[in-house]
Amino acid sequence: MSTRGDYASRALLSLALHMHDIGPTSVKDLAERTGLPQPYLEQILLALKGAGIVDSKRGVGGGYVLARDPSLITLSEIVSAVDGPIVAGDFGRPHENGACDHEGQCVLLAVWDEVGEHMRKHLSGFTLKDMVDRANGVSIPEAFIHD
Repeated sequence: MSTRGDYASRALLSLALHMHDIGPTSVKDLAERTGLPQPYLEQILLALKGAGIVDSKRGVGGGYVLARDPSLITLSEIVSAVDGPIVAGDFGRPHENGACDHEGQCVLLAVWDEVGEHMRKHLSGFTLKDMVDRANGVSIPEAFIHD
């Protein structure tokens, strides 16, 4: 997990926790609530806006709001929006038909690919609403956590 992915998740969790407040949340308020650096947070929010996860309002009383219900936003979507595809390392895909450049390379590339797939599936099993529930002390039953 990158810092950007963590910060994006923290910012969106804060927006979700306060989504019933009146009006959008300013970047300044969001930075204060989360303890995140405001300039970096602004960049992250722009990426999240580009991915359709948040909407922004300009002018006095402007700021950011979630573009969709928290139950429709997964952690994998958040991380992918700011980091790109979720992968375990930057090693590329396994080669086809055993065409490996170095001893053991194909075996390890296949394992890293499987690890990335596991991470994508696992993060897809959690929504922003799940994180709000956890923050509010509501535990998620094991049956709802996907492998």
